[in-house]
Amino acid sequence: LSVASLEDPVVMSKIRQSLREKHARHIADLRAYYDSEIQSLKQQLEAWCNLSVLSRCDQLDSALNEASAHIKALENKNNQLEKQVADWRERFCALSDSSKALQERLEEMRTSHKEKDNSISRLQSRLRELEEAFEKAYKLSDNKNTRLQEENKMFQNLLGEYESLGKEHERVKDTLNSTENKLLDANTEISDLKRTILKLEAQLKQVEHENALKLRH
Repeated sequence: LSVASLEDPVVMSKIRQSLREKHARHIADLRAYYDSEIQSLKQQLEAWCNLSVLSRCDQLDSALNEASAHIKALENKNNQLEKQVADWRERFCALSDSSKALQERLEEMRTSHKEKDNSISRLQSRLRELEEAFEKAYKLSDNKNTRLQEENKMFQNLLGEYESLGKEHERVKDTLNSTENKLLDANTEISDLKRTILKLEAQLKQVEHENALKLRH
């Protein structure tokens, strides 16, 4: 373009119009390019987010399955402990009833033993009286053989009864000792059962606590 053309208003107007058009096309091209880049980045970001979400979902699902399995194991252990506690309580009640029956039997045997002791004491007193009477009768008359024989017979019978009661008394003492030993063993087993039940109940509470924590988690 010559200097004269540049000074022409019409030419300058066309030049400015052409520049504006080029500038507009350049701006449009830039906008289209950046819009395309932004759209591509958005797509990449969405794809990455989807993969991240899916990975996190897989992790959470795995953790949920593990927690469910642990909770189920705790529930099974809880049920097992509850069954054991019920069994031990039933056994404890049975032993308590048996101990009570043994205690009553022991009291009855003690009463019977006391009565037999009294009977033996009375027989011993009677035996001494007969011995004294026998000695007096023997000293008073040697001609009373018939009476002495009868009294001797009575004495022998009484002596036999005394020996029989003595043997029964020994049997009662042995039975009483055996019953006391059984009662002691029963009380010892009851104490062991009480400790076992307390231990099982403590384990049961701990399992229930862990189960509650897992369920809350």
